[in-house]
Amino acid sequence: MASKFYDAPIDEYLPQNGNRGYRVSRYELALTYKVASNRLSGRAELTAVTTEVRPRFAFDLSQSLVVSKVFVNGAKAAKYTHQRGKLVVTPQQRIPAGGVLALLIQYSGVPKPVRGPWGEVGWEELSEGSLVASQPNGAASWFPCDDHPSSKASYRIAITTDTPYYALANGALVGKQTKASQTTWIYDQPEPMASYLATIQIGPYRRYRVGSPHARVPMHAVVPPRLRAAFEHDFARQPQMMEVFAEKFGPYPFGAYTVAVTDDDLEIPIEAQGISVFGANHCDGRRGSERLVAHELAHQWFGNSLTIRRWRDIWLHEGFACYAEWIWSEASGGPTADQQARAARQNLSRQPQDLVVGDPGPARMFDDRVYKRGALTLHALRLELGDSAFFDLLRDWTSRYRHASVDAEEFTDLAGHYTRASLRPLWDGWLRAQVLPQLPPAGHKR
Repeated sequence: MASKFYDAPIDEYLPQNGNRGYRVSRYELALTYKVASNRLSGRAELTAVTTEVRPRFAFDLSQSLVVSKVFVNGAKAAKYTHQRGKLVVTPQQRIPAGGVLALLIQYSGVPKPVRGPWGEVGWEELSEGSLVASQPNGAASWFPCDDHPSSKASYRIAITTDTPYYALANGALVGKQTKASQTTWIYDQPEPMASYLATIQIGPYRRYRVGSPHARVPMHAVVPPRLRAAFEHDFARQPQMMEVFAEKFGPYPFGAYTVAVTDDDLEIPIEAQGISVFGANHCDGRRGSERLVAHELAHQWFGNSLTIRRWRDIWLHEGFACYAEWIWSEASGGPTADQQARAARQNLSRQPQDLVVGDPGPARMFDDRVYKRGALTLHALRLELGDSAFFDLLRDWTSRYRHASVDAEEFTDLAGHYTRASLRPLWDGWLRAQVLPQLPPAGHKR
């Protein structure tokens, strides 16, 4: 009976990812990357606490990387195997529940993205440098981890690479050392972070300050020099976005915010904790991607600070970030959120009505309908509660669960405290039914 429980997947959307028996509290990664050969060597130190007595422990790690040494609590592992994306480690002695599980893992190889139903995710080689975009399960492409959004830990990332290149990772740059032809960049990320949000960006970049030096949240750009002028135009309103979102969602949850722009084109921008990554094509000199600038910034609250426990609740990330696009449009003199919502609903009404936003299934969790209908759910809630109560709810949500793991039930329960009316019909219609509901009329509030 017990074995059935332990064999059950942690997340039905990603049954191969995530592991039982421990909770990681800290990752310390020391990496060396050679740009010309796309070769990565790493030393990963994981600090965890066991949650039960087990003979062995599993970690997610791509088969593109070869493990050379494993130590557990200072001693060589009695045994380890590395098959089908799982590094399984057997300590020499049993560790009691609540005991320390400290691992040191040395590995190297040519990192490649992880292939899955959502394409290739993880470590990706660029024409000159590399990027990491790991959502949902690509972290294992470059370090051993418990690769699941519910597993959040602090990080220290040291990356050594060829001196001409700039290396960016999550958190604050706490050290930089240049020796001959190589430079080591050391970053510390103290706030808990899901493994898929950990990132490294390496390229021919320069870093500079964005906005006022006296702004409450320091903002930086890491971009190729050739794109700086276009960036300064296309992202010029980002400081105002930060002010609007801090007012609507509560204080920005991290110490700083950085936008990285690769020298290559990217199909879509990607969020990481404290960082958003855009392609050269998103700097068009016409602010053609401004809604995406708003979307990625909003993920710092919804996705990075508040991170879902299970992938079925992806609308809590993407619906909120999409709704933030409409909030920014309204605040910046464009179409109102209500106008955007009604246009979005009209577009959705012409598409198949065969998706349940609250449980879209793994193949469709990144379907644009999840994004738009998730945003429409929030707009319907805003019309139901009224602006004052709605934004009070959002600020309560981000404050109460700051840097924590969340699920849809926690949000719907919290929303129930902001009205005497039952919200059950709203949740049933927008989150649990396939057929697209009607939006209440503008100005509606029961």
